[in-house]
Amino acid sequence: MKSTTGAHTGTGTWLLQRASALVLALALPGLAVYFLTALPLDFAGWQSLFAPLWLRVLMLLTAAALALHAWVGMRDIFMDYVRPTGLRLALYLAVIITLAGSVAWLAATVWSVS
Repeated sequence: MKSTTGAHTGTGTWLLQRASALVLALALPGLAVYFLTALPLDFAGWQSLFAPLWLRVLMLLTAAALALHAWVGMRDIFMDYVRPTGLRLALYLAVIITLAGSVAWLAATVWSVS
């Protein structure tokens, strides 16, 4: 019978953590420059700032990468330091709901701008 644990069980999460960090390292400086150079002063200016489709997609990709990056980190912290299984599962659920809700809220906000 083959064991389900082994030396390579964390490789997928390690790669996910590094890939999400790479997306964040590339996207966040570009977004910061974009927002700081535009810096609209009124609501109409902010609406037009978020109008391009490429920006909406980049914002959602960045938010998804941030949520995945945070999830992997929090999951590892909970696995290492929270021993009671019920508490660990409750914390997992709370983090998942918070992160997924945040990404969904951003999507609804960004796509409501026309």
